[in-house]
Amino acid sequence: MSERREQAERLYAQGTAATSAGQPALAARRLRRGLNLLADDDPLVGRMLISLAHAEAEQGHTTLGLKLLLAAENRAAPVDRPVAQAQRGLMLLRLGRTVEALRELDAAVPELARHDAVELARILLNRAVIHIDMGRITLARDDLRRSAQLARIRQHEILAVKALHNDGYCDLLVGDIPSSLAVFAEVETTYRRLLPGLLPLLVLDQARALLSAGLAGEAGRRLDDIFSQFRRQRLLQDYAEAELARARAALDAGDTKASISWARRAEARFRRRGSMPWALRAALMRLRAEFTETTTQPAGSIPPAKPVRPAQAVQLAGSARSAAPVWPAQPLRLAQPARVTQPLWTGRAALPGLAARAGRLAGQLGELGLADEAEFARLLAIRALLAAGRMGEARQADRSRRSGNASLEVQLMRRLTAAELAWAEGRGGQALADLRAGLSLVHSRRARLGSQDMRTGAAGLGLDLARAGLGAALERGSPRMVFAWSERCRAQAFRHRPVRPPYDAASADAVAELRRLSQWIRTNPAQARREPRLRERCLELERSLREKDWQSPGEAASTFSSVGAVTEELAAAGMAMVSLLNVGGRLLGLVVRDHQISLHPLGDYAPMAEAARRLTADLSALAGRNRPARIREVIAASARRQRAVLGSTLLAPLLPTLLGANSGVGGIVIVPTGALSGVPWSLCDELVGLPVVVAPSALAWTVAQRSRRGAAPGGPPVLIAGPDLEHAEAEVRGIAAIYRGSRALVGGEATVEATLAALGGAEIAHLAAHGHHERENVLFSRLDLRDGPLMAYDLQRLERAPRHVVLSACDLGQAVVRSGDEILGFTAALLYLGTPTVISSIAPVPDDVAAQVMTGYHCEIARGAEPAAALAVSAQGQDSASFLCFGSG
Repeated sequence: MSERREQAERLYAQGTAATSAGQPALAARRLRRGLNLLADDDPLVGRMLISLAHAEAEQGHTTLGLKLLLAAENRAAPVDRPVAQAQRGLMLLRLGRTVEALRELDAAVPELARHDAVELARILLNRAVIHIDMGRITLARDDLRRSAQLARIRQHEILAVKALHNDGYCDLLVGDIPSSLAVFAEVETTYRRLLPGLLPLLVLDQARALLSAGLAGEAGRRLDDIFSQFRRQRLLQDYAEAELARARAALDAGDTKASISWARRAEARFRRRGSMPWALRAALMRLRAEFTETTTQPAGSIPPAKPVRPAQAVQLAGSARSAAPVWPAQPLRLAQPARVTQPLWTGRAALPGLAARAGRLAGQLGELGLADEAEFARLLAIRALLAAGRMGEARQADRSRRSGNASLEVQLMRRLTAAELAWAEGRGGQALADLRAGLSLVHSRRARLGSQDMRTGAAGLGLDLARAGLGAALERGSPRMVFAWSERCRAQAFRHRPVRPPYDAASADAVAELRRLSQWIRTNPAQARREPRLRERCLELERSLREKDWQSPGEAASTFSSVGAVTEELAAAGMAMVSLLNVGGRLLGLVVRDHQISLHPLGDYAPMAEAARRLTADLSALAGRNRPARIREVIAASARRQRAVLGSTLLAPLLPTLLGANSGVGGIVIVPTGALSGVPWSLCDELVGLPVVVAPSALAWTVAQRSRRGAAPGGPPVLIAGPDLEHAEAEVRGIAAIYRGSRALVGGEATVEATLAALGGAEIAHLAAHGHHERENVLFSRLDLRDGPLMAYDLQRLERAPRHVVLSACDLGQAVVRSGDEILGFTAALLYLGTPTVISSIAPVPDDVAAQVMTGYHCEIARGAEPAAALAVSAQGQDSASFLCFGSG
């Protein structure tokens, strides 16, 4: 063999390897160099042209790729012609022409089965992708199993791991997100070793999984990280697909303008490639964002609904007192019947045109066999017609309704559209039934997720349905119905049992390293600032543990409490409840007392949210040391102003109903919303001295209240003092004197493992330690202990929840609030675990104040007081004590 021929063969092998590794530009250069070394009649020319055609097509040169394939077929040996045919199928697949692609691959498979097992494995892998694209998951899995089996027999690890990657994508399509992420994690290990060029493709699929779980922000951040890699590798089809996924992430995050921009760019890129099906998908995403932007109602666009008449106030269990009439402030509404005059808002005139575009797009998508996308476009057209008041046209468009299997996204859109149509036709009961059915689908998806991170993210999947149901309830004017729908809109993750995350040797090693590094950074702050790589390593470890947590499968069992069960529980406890709602930027208060529910308007949400943020900032500043007296006076005055704003606007209008004529209420349960989750309610003048409990939802409070009535574990109180806190050990010793037989962990005994062992099933646990609320990664909010941080992540390992936890620490009562008022944080982690009562602060508290309040608190508990009442007594007169009783009490 000549030296030129040998060099050409090496370049051919290097070129195909580069293509397989996701480096088509490098592959094309090597293959062209190899072709220049060969004689025209060399059999290797045909195979090189086949590979070069694929490399050029992957860079966006599709026309050139198809021409090269024609040349290859003219020169290829008979045994190589099925490979050329299969390669054409792959190109057509990348262009979105799935029917033609499948025809080519089906024809190539029998020939390859007789000649080349490796090529057959590769073609089966590609045919599986077509089946996936057409929604034929069973056929896709069959091809993937055959491909993987052939690859293993021939010891072709690259093809085997690609088959595994696609099998994980099948898991995603059938809704098993934890399983898909577990597979992707396994694939990532092999890709890093053998195919680093394919890592951005894997990240794209991981982002799609996160979008399916409602984690749009995390998906968007991951997509932003891979665009430069796609550009560098000239993977232009994948670049455009990532842009389309980024448009979806922006839309789900509520940024319609960014979504439109991303979708427009993706559409243009697909059109330049000649990938019409993908271009139409991008056009659909742009229409979705435009519809959302057009129908977003600015403040003041909808007049108040009719007042709730006294007879409409819900009266249960024979209460004789009626509620005062109140007006729901600007509720969200379902599409209204055409006979009802609707106010216009900016963009309303564009709706008929948008509906027409969506209808045309549905036809184009249907012609290409993209059934799910076609149906979504048709449903979007119906919704646009309803929003424009064109009932007749909407009914006409609805006649072509499709049934059968569809993605969750399409199923939810079906339910929402059917509900809007039913509401517009005056069939309110059917509309609400459709909305409940849609939310049941979301509930089923959430039940398959074990991670609280993902469970709380899943609320975003049903947000439109929940808002529509709440809007319909407000339109009907029934406080009882509004209360029921408000509970369907918030903190749904509390309906599911906690699931312990995977904790294998690798997880244990990662936790140990993270704890060790965090401890070193805490104890050596000056040196740590000079070594940023240590903090970067901590972030890497946190990310890997979070991803492992996402792989936890869920359980089907869930909890539900009716409105009647909530009112019965409140009456038994002698308490009243106020549930706050943010509806279209306006605050509403639902008051539940004496088996009765009433609805009250409370003004704009934004000023209250700003007052809450300022108050928390003021309290944090006041907790700092060495501030000049004059500055402290200014900050204290600001804090008083914010408390007055919140009290006069949110609490004062509700107090007559909450307290009743004789002020005989035994306590108040507050269910906050959004930024109001960070309000230190007990510091407001209107509530001073009153037992106050803060709960994520009425359901969460009811479950916690019932749990408190269960049999007590009976173990001794556990008292833990962390390091570097001036009053911690004295505080713990003082509390130990209150509880005879209590167990104290101080000094070197206050380690993470000892604390976790003591917390499991504890009757009372008191932790005096520095705390840190991590807004960017709440799973790693933490308490500082002797050997490192006790993280919210660690709490998931407890087999039994502690019954009553007191966190005498900085701001661990704070939470990140997601869509649907889902909460995440250290206190939230304990509540999810099943701890009925958590005492914690939403802002830093001066050490001496915390020690004084906590000692008084435990004295009251030892005398038999309920937690909220004990806190009300011990914290009275302490303007910097922002402790709250969370859960029940």
